[in-house]
Amino acid sequence: MNKKNAHFSFLLVLVLLTATISGQNSVFARIPIGVNYAKHAHGGNPSPAAVISALRSMRIDRVRLLVPDLDLIQAFSYTGISVLLCLHNSYVPRFASNESEAYTWVRDHVASFYPRIRVVMLSLGSNVLSLSPDLAEFVLPAVQNVHRALRKLGLRHVSVSTTASFEALTSAFPPSGAQFHQFAAQSFFAPLLDFLSATNSSFLVDLCPYDLFRTDPAIPIGFALFQEEPFSFRDDPVTGIRYRNLFDVMVDAVINGMAALGHDDIPVVVTETGWPSSSGPGEPEASLVYAEMYNRGLVRHLAESVSRTASPTRRDAVPETYTYLLDEDAKQGRGAEGSWGILYPNLTKKYEFDLSRGVRAADSGAMAAVTAAALLLFRRSFFFF
Repeated sequence: MNKKNAHFSFLLVLVLLTATISGQNSVFARIPIGVNYAKHAHGGNPSPAAVISALRSMRIDRVRLLVPDLDLIQAFSYTGISVLLCLHNSYVPRFASNESEAYTWVRDHVASFYPRIRVVMLSLGSNVLSLSPDLAEFVLPAVQNVHRALRKLGLRHVSVSTTASFEALTSAFPPSGAQFHQFAAQSFFAPLLDFLSATNSSFLVDLCPYDLFRTDPAIPIGFALFQEEPFSFRDDPVTGIRYRNLFDVMVDAVINGMAALGHDDIPVVVTETGWPSSSGPGEPEASLVYAEMYNRGLVRHLAESVSRTASPTRRDAVPETYTYLLDEDAKQGRGAEGSWGILYPNLTKKYEFDLSRGVRAADSGAMAAVTAAALLLFRRSFFFF
């Protein structure tokens, strides 16, 4: 083979490999992070259209709607944004006792918009054990009725679950010893996990390292903020796994809590996480600087998890994570004071971050691999001939 033909062969291989890998890699490498959002009744907040425009500009491809009214759901038509709908705790006893009402709600809020809107999951109730303990016995029957409604309407791609609080676990460290509190383990979580496993659904949990950091003075601030420092780690004395951030500790505590009840393969969706940029008196760590460090660290960590492991214990353990878009969204979900949103009410960023950085990094890495592979083939073919 002469040099001219060898050069042409090299270019041909490069083009073919680039097309193949870029077609696969663009989806695989996307950072699995979304935002919580609620359309608020009082003035001074942006319209849903403005919010959707902001989401697109930040390349955020998933949203958790905390108050899913029909107008808000409709606003996400043809956007390509995946939607997780949350239903208030008040729906739990109604859907548990009336399968017809559950069917009607699913028909009007999900089926009527399909396929214009990508509703992928429903969360029925949030932190019921702590906020509405008298409703705990109704959660599973309500979730089952919603699941039946989804199947009757042919929406097999939509799953249903409920959102739990991290406080349902006895402790975070060591993660290998974490269990659900005894009063709820067998009566609430065991049958719920059986249902999630049987229906290929996810375990949803609110998980905020800031809350745990505030209650445990032994936790270094850098460990909670994803700061990679020489001695910023903790080893699980049972498994020997080394943890370099509090987020992974808490995720693995959830995983081990489920494993203690016989389920070690259910995906964990982190429905709420973040760090406040301000708060009330006595909380000096609630600052704009620390909020930026946490959220940028979270994005970096999730981007790395795309190509490596999502948690030290299990690959693909956390398929999705949601932070707070606006301060009011955090108050809607947490019922607490503090400024947890990543944007101001006018939709400008509080600090600089890039939720699409992992996509570009992965793409550039793929291109580097393509170039190296093509160059190797070129050299082999050139010297062979």
